[in-house]
Amino acid sequence: MRQIADDLWETEPEYPAPGLQTHAYLYAHPAGNVLFYNTSHDDELSAFADHGGVHRQYLSHRDEVGASLAVIRTRFNSQLCGHRSELEDIEKYCPVDVILAQREHHPRDIEILPTPGHTPGSTCFLVQSPTGDRYLFTGDTLYFDEGGQGRNGFLPSMSDHEALIKSLIFLRTLSPDLVISSAFGAGGGYRRFEDALSWQGCVDEALAPLQDGAVD
Repeated sequence: MRQIADDLWETEPEYPAPGLQTHAYLYAHPAGNVLFYNTSHDDELSAFADHGGVHRQYLSHRDEVGASLAVIRTRFNSQLCGHRSELEDIEKYCPVDVILAQREHHPRDIEILPTPGHTPGSTCFLVQSPTGDRYLFTGDTLYFDEGGQGRNGFLPSMSDHEALIKSLIFLRTLSPDLVISSAFGAGGGYRRFEDALSWQGCVDEALAPLQDGAVD
């Protein structure tokens, strides 16, 4: 793992498809660590243990499922959190302990933000870190290409065009300091934003192809 913020760590990349990378992120909190997304790298579990283990794991959508979910849950006695609409896919690999279905606040200042569109149960997470930073985990609802430009996660085979537009418009109203996607191009999975206007511009980049009738 490598540290990307005072209390946030990024796992080694995985390559599920050509030109596509993914990471998981460990949010190191005094009340119990939180893992966002998923990793299948066994050596990262030792790194998690060195940082205090995993109390909860949050999935943003079904593409993050795999056999490692059960491995992480067993090793750390952690709670797995996933959206109600994704349960069928998630529970092929591991039981879900906390079912997400609505906008709400969880411990460790984590706000659950349902953002359907990429998949029916796509969910983002807004974290108010004790450091003062706001971390927004966008899953595949919004990701970054190799140049760091905002892109939408529309896939014709599984996505809802209108729902994704609404979800991106909602994300545009937030003011994150650090935005961390699940999948991304070669440029990296996160970007820091200095103000709300720069974040709004990034979302507009992702929205434009959808609103113009095109897709990324």
